[in-house]
Amino acid sequence: MPAIRKVLIANRGEIAVRIARACADARVASVAVYADQDRESLHVRLADEAYALGGARAAETYLDAAELVDIARRSGADAVHPGYGFLAENAAFAQAVIDAGLTWIGPPPAAIEALGDKVSARHIAQRAGAPLVAGTPDPVQGVAEVEEFAARHGLPIAIKAAFGGGGRGLKVAREAAEIAEMYESAVREATAAFGRGECFVERYLDAPRHVETQCLADAHGTVVVVSTRDCSLQRRHQKLVEEAPAPFLTPDQEELLRRSSIAILREAGYVGAGTCEFLVATDGTVSFLEVNTRLQVEHPVTEEVTGVDLVREQLRIAAGEPLGYDTVEVRGHSIEFRINGEDPAAGFLPSPGRITRLRLPAGPGVRVDSGVVEGDTVSGAFDSMIAKLVVTGATRTQAVERARRALAELEVVGIPTVVPFHRAVLEETAFVPVDPAEPFTIHTRWIETAFADRLVGLRPGAEPVAAQAPADEPAEAATERVVVEVGGKRIEVVLPAGMGLGSSRSRGGLSTRPQRARRTVVRAPAASANGTTLASPMQGTIVKVAVADGAQVSEGDLVVVLEAMKMEQPLVAHRAGTVQRLTAGVGASVSAGTAICEIVG
Repeated sequence: MPAIRKVLIANRGEIAVRIARACADARVASVAVYADQDRESLHVRLADEAYALGGARAAETYLDAAELVDIARRSGADAVHPGYGFLAENAAFAQAVIDAGLTWIGPPPAAIEALGDKVSARHIAQRAGAPLVAGTPDPVQGVAEVEEFAARHGLPIAIKAAFGGGGRGLKVAREAAEIAEMYESAVREATAAFGRGECFVERYLDAPRHVETQCLADAHGTVVVVSTRDCSLQRRHQKLVEEAPAPFLTPDQEELLRRSSIAILREAGYVGAGTCEFLVATDGTVSFLEVNTRLQVEHPVTEEVTGVDLVREQLRIAAGEPLGYDTVEVRGHSIEFRINGEDPAAGFLPSPGRITRLRLPAGPGVRVDSGVVEGDTVSGAFDSMIAKLVVTGATRTQAVERARRALAELEVVGIPTVVPFHRAVLEETAFVPVDPAEPFTIHTRWIETAFADRLVGLRPGAEPVAAQAPADEPAEAATERVVVEVGGKRIEVVLPAGMGLGSSRSRGGLSTRPQRARRTVVRAPAASANGTTLASPMQGTIVKVAVADGAQVSEGDLVVVLEAMKMEQPLVAHRAGTVQRLTAGVGASVSAGTAICEIVG
């Protein structure tokens, strides 16, 4: 197979930046694609070329497989890297890339299909001898089958998108009365995120750890477990903090994880980078969860403790090269903190907006993978993650010490972020025991249970007043950069300042951005309830209306469900009374502060 010369990056944000940099290291040309609101994004400017996708929503941009393949052809790319999310685990897209004569930087479509279908993945795991909890053998056909499974195996149960991942389309029912609502929500969320709503059901292990193995497999039969990871600190079944290697495992548990992972990937005919995920119950029982047939968000912690560049390895494997090793030495300990645009004090409510100030930490053991720069706007149309802070030390204790320092240096102004949570969790003995030899006691629902009452105190600090340019700084840059699109390809032109093009707005097909921008203050979203008015706390799309005009509701009753940043957010009644002036409708877009209804009486 010939060497890869030019890679189309079929993604955006932080992971697109990561891939572009790996391509630069390997002296491979890179091609970015972008939605309208990403025209000035960091990944666009770092890639060697960039092409417009001509739209603003995921469905018409990063999920448009035909357009992505067409741009790959037009740009002269000979390979496609999907990153994570969007079409990364879409077997049809992988096949379309291959059918176009391009190299797919990922596992074979058959492996994606077999392992992406969680029911099929369970069958593969069974044949491989991996440990499993009870679950439905196939996707359920409706809520009645879910209720039947719960009656037979007991509660709680997990209703899971058969073709999803990343916590989307996963709902946990703890009471029989909520099964129908949880099933409907899982189907809606799975359909919105992955285009398919099939779900299966399995027993839900309470208070388990989430552990996983980062694996590489080449086309010559070698399968390697590069490292283990722990990803137990989660909210809404999505990871917030990850570390490598997974601490506090017994030798027998670690051996079971490694042996099962290799057997599963061999059984599936896997080639490329992938992650086998497991749950470890409080009694030590290990149960297979799923295989993610792509690069993981948390891959940097494995890179930091092994020295293996996983994206470069993906490029080598896709080019047909053998790995050249079957074991990897792990040294030190690394912890990753996802920096999401969310308000932890409001239950991790997504908070899109403009970043008016960004100061990143540095120093020994600190790595920041970011998809944004100061002045960028975080869109509510896509994922809430804006950066990843990765901190490494010789031991877990040293990694924690460095992480405290790095998080103290980190400054993000303009939107709420999860940084206050990260700072707080490093002071919790459940995560950082006083005795470093003592195991931590966190689990996948620790945030929602043991830490829930402390979230409300994690308010972001007050924002500084908008800063003016220093007296010795010119009021206007000497030049300005004008971005034009010719045939959909992004081209930058530098012109003298003052030609009437120096705003960040798009004018007649020209997109311009001044070299220096003045910082402004972005206020927090309006409260979700004020007197009788129930208002949207964030920008989003209404996906469900649970009440009708004139209905009687009690405090806490569901009124509507909003979808923002790929997650559903229920909006409940803030008081008891009668619903009046209900303006919400399914599919309607709302902004922060938009009145949903009045609740009077």
